Amino acid sequence: MLCAERMQRIVQAIILGLIMGLAGSKMFAAAFIVMLAMMVMLMIAGLTGFCPGLLILKSIFPPCKCQETKE
Repeated sequence: MLCAERMQRIVQAIILGLIMGLAGSKMFAAAFIVMLAMMVMLMIAGLTGFCPGLLILKSIFPPCKCQETKE
């Protein structure tokens, strides 16, 4: 079953594909703007732990359960 964190990675992959498509269509300005926005969001999430996209996805999908490893 899909959970919020997995869905976030799927959405990121779709956005990267969109950026590649825009660049391939020679729409470099649009590709740059979308890539810049994605970079800013990833930097904010990495530095602060706050991710607005994940908050939205958690309202739609359940959060992923941590799988404990046995050592």
